[in-house]
Amino acid sequence: DAKKMLSEKRYIHCKNVMKRAVELAKIYGIDDNKAMLAGFAHDIAKEMTAKEAFEYVKKYNLKIDEIEEKCPRLLHAKIGAHIAKVEYNFIDEMCTSIAVHTTAKANMSIMDKILFMADSTGEDRKWPDVPYVRELAEKDIDAAILYMLDLNIKDMIDAKELIHPDSILARNFLIES
Repeated sequence: DAKKMLSEKRYIHCKNVMKRAVELAKIYGIDDNKAMLAGFAHDIAKEMTAKEAFEYVKKYNLKIDEIEEKCPRLLHAKIGAHIAKVEYNFIDEMCTSIAVHTTAKANMSIMDKILFMADSTGEDRKWPDVPYVRELAEKDIDAAILYMLDLNIKDMIDAKELIHPDSILARNFLIES
């Protein structure tokens, strides 16, 4: 299904996230099969147009917030989680990790953390600090998430983009933990 729904580039990205999620799952002692499936499926809805995403949200009565309404690129996470649940019978833990893989959230589970970091540090990611963050994620996943959130938030500020409150709450939670 993924091969039909995604471009070759996105399909390769999903395979890389899957591989990285398995690596991190083994380090952090969680079920690597669950991490593998969540990693592979995380961007299943990424290439929907804004129109298609809003139609999907309406059809399935998914709750979205004001920021998601204004930034439809964020919707792929919630839609992907819904698809994983209804079409592939993923368990809630896996669906939640897919739902928060873009924004993060406060008090993430280890599965949430692994998928968030796998998406940021898969083999196809080439941004300057990725080798450092890959290594950090293997030693202290919370520190790696905080690093990524800081970097992402700075980039959004520089681009004058809206920042989802869940990202700020996730950052604050990690700082206070």
